[in-house]
Amino acid sequence: PGIYQVQDFHHCGRNGNDDIANYGDAWEVQNCELVDLADLATDTDYVRGRLAAYLNDLLSLGVDGFRIDAAKHMPAADIANILSRLSRLAYIYQEVIFGAGEPIQPNQYEGNGDLLEFRYGQTIGGAFKGGQIAGLQGLGTQSGWEPSGKALVFTDNHDTQRSGAVNILTYKDGQTYTLANVFELAWPYGTPVIMSSFSFSNNDAGPPGDGIDTTRDVSCGNGWVCEHRQRPIANMVGFRNAVGFAAVANWWSDGGNQIAFSRGGAGFLAINREGGALTRTFSTGLPAGTYCDVIHGDVSGGSCTGPTVTVNGAGQATLTVAAMDAVAIHAGSLVTGGGTGPVQVTFNENANTVWGQNVFVVGSIPALGNWDPNSSVPLSAATYPVRSATVSLPPSTGFQYKYIKKNSDGSVTWESNPNRAYTTASGGAETINDSWR
Repeated sequence: PGIYQVQDFHHCGRNGNDDIANYGDAWEVQNCELVDLADLATDTDYVRGRLAAYLNDLLSLGVDGFRIDAAKHMPAADIANILSRLSRLAYIYQEVIFGAGEPIQPNQYEGNGDLLEFRYGQTIGGAFKGGQIAGLQGLGTQSGWEPSGKALVFTDNHDTQRSGAVNILTYKDGQTYTLANVFELAWPYGTPVIMSSFSFSNNDAGPPGDGIDTTRDVSCGNGWVCEHRQRPIANMVGFRNAVGFAAVANWWSDGGNQIAFSRGGAGFLAINREGGALTRTFSTGLPAGTYCDVIHGDVSGGSCTGPTVTVNGAGQATLTVAAMDAVAIHAGSLVTGGGTGPVQVTFNENANTVWGQNVFVVGSIPALGNWDPNSSVPLSAATYPVRSATVSLPPSTGFQYKYIKKNSDGSVTWESNPNRAYTTASGGAETINDSWR
C-alpha cells in the first residue's frame, strides 16, 4: 500500500471489465488485464524504477536469477529497460507461450534472456504417451522453436501438470514419465528443467498441510512427490554434466519405441518403451571399460551399487534393456577398465562485458562444440568479471579453443587470434586461467 497508485496501472477501457479478450491484438494483450489481475504500467519510469529496486534488493540477498511470469503481457522493451537497471548480471528466463498466428511471439523476447519452450512438453509427451519415440530424433529442429541456447525445456511444470492436456506427462504416468525425463536430460536441445511437486487429486489442491495456511515440511513420499530425487532422474543430471555439449552420435531405433544414441564419446543411453525386453549390441562411443548403469545404480567409492555395462575395445556393448526401462552410462560412471576417467577442466576467463552479453568457450573437440558457436559451453558470471565453467574432457587429449561473446542481438564476437591450445592430463581435475584478448 502506498507504493503504487491508480496512475501506475493500465486501465485499457475495453471489454467492459478491462480484461483481455482478443489475443490477436497486441496492444490489448499488453495493456488490458489478464483474468482481472491488476496490470502495472511498465512503460512508466516510476514503475520501472520500483520493480528494478525490488529486484536489486533480491540480488543483494544472493538471488542470482529471475523467472518472469506472463512476460507476453509486458512489451519486450519494458522488460529490457527494467533489466538494464539491475546492479549486476542475473540469469533471466521468461514465460511467453507460443500462440499460432498471434502478434506476440517468444522470439521477440530473446534479447532479454531465455524462454520456456512449451511446445517441447507437448511433443515429448505425445511421443512417450502414445506415439513413437523414434520420431524424437530431430527434436529441437522444428521450425519456429526457440534456438537451443535460448530454450528452457520441460516435461511438465506447475501450469501444464494440471492443464489436462492429453499429451502432457506428469508423475501420475509413472514409468512413462520417468523415461521421458531420462530422455530430456540426455538429449542436447535446450536447458532442461525438472519438476518437483506434491501429489494432488484435483486442480485446486494445495501442498500437504496440517491445517489452514499451514504447509508441512517436505518429506518425500508423505504427499511430496519429489520427482527430482528419483534415481534415474537424479543420476541423469550427472549424465548431462558429463556429456556437456557433445553431439548426438550412434543413433539407432527400431522405427518405433526403442531407441539408443551416444553423446560423442562421453555418454550412451538406450530406452525401451515396449512391452518386451530389448537385447542388442550397440555402438556406445565410449572407451573400453566397465561402467555403472546410472539408471539402476550409483557410483560409490569407485564401484557401482547396481548393474554394470562392459564396453569392448571397439566401443560396443551388448545390453538387455527390460520392458519400459532404460540403460545409461557415461564417462563419469567408469568403474574399471581401459583407462582413466574424464578430466574435469575448469575454464576461468576474465572478461568485461556489457549488458546482454554472455561469454562461452568453444573448441576443436566435441565437448567444446567442434568450433560451432551454437554448441559452445556457457560460462557462469557468478564471480564476474571472472567467468567459469567446468567441463568433462577426455584424458591425455590435445585441443584448441577460444572464448566468444554472444550479444543480445544474437551476434557473436570472437576473441583475437591465435587459437589457444591445451592438453589434458591422464586424469583428475585441472584449471585454466585466461583473460579476454
